[in-house]
Amino acid sequence: MHARSALFDLFGDHLRPRGGRAPIAALVSLMAPLGVNAPAVRTAVSRMVKQGWLTGVTIDGQRGYALTVKGTQRLDEAAARIYRTRDPAWDGRLDLVMFSPPGDRRQRHRLADVLRFHGYGPLAAGTWISPWRSRELPQVFAEAGVGYDRFAAEHHGDTVSLTRRAWDLDALAARYREFVAVMEPMVSLVGTGTPDQIAYTARCELVHAFRVFLFSDPQLPAELCPPHWAGSTAAAFFDAQAARLRPAADRFVDRCLQMR
Repeated sequence: MHARSALFDLFGDHLRPRGGRAPIAALVSLMAPLGVNAPAVRTAVSRMVKQGWLTGVTIDGQRGYALTVKGTQRLDEAAARIYRTRDPAWDGRLDLVMFSPPGDRRQRHRLADVLRFHGYGPLAAGTWISPWRSRELPQVFAEAGVGYDRFAAEHHGDTVSLTRRAWDLDALAARYREFVAVMEPMVSLVGTGTPDQIAYTARCELVHAFRVFLFSDPQLPAELCPPHWAGSTAAAFFDAQAARLRPAADRFVDRCLQMR
């Protein structure tokens, strides 16, 4: 597990409800069970500060870090999609975005990755769609330095087939089934007598594995999903196991935050 990704998971899943801040010593203690050592934590935190996700703060006389407004907005959006709390009602329209892709290859790939994170898929190089309208899209294009046009589009045709052009749902379904197959044996080993640290580690692994789907699954409305959609099965499994492991994981987090 990469340090930066693990820290995003930690802040979003455990620290955001606790004020979105923690001493660096607590961050090191919370990352250790995940196989992330102290130097890696400090390096990742430094990079996240430079990127505007975190800011340095003093907590009870200790050096610590807190989420910025930008970091809070990103994690709140991610949490809504990880825990599927977004309003499932769909008005039948697509958010269509048109732009000229950046000439630099790295910038082009970076913009594509961010668009996918926000639930957009490509119909063509500079034409992307989503069934949901992301409020962060203006900021995405501003940071990329790319102009764009945006439309609320009604598709007069086979919208199901259209979405298949933007997303490979067969491959996505296979990945969801693999997620359940890999995670189910691991979390089933955690019971009521399992130490809190082990439950915390298992839950972090579960959240981390499910979080990856933020970059590939637009969470299509039911009208556009295949029958017996594997994504729904995986989400139900994730919700049940994440809730079951939450109390023990929270106890471990609270102990680490209370250490001096």
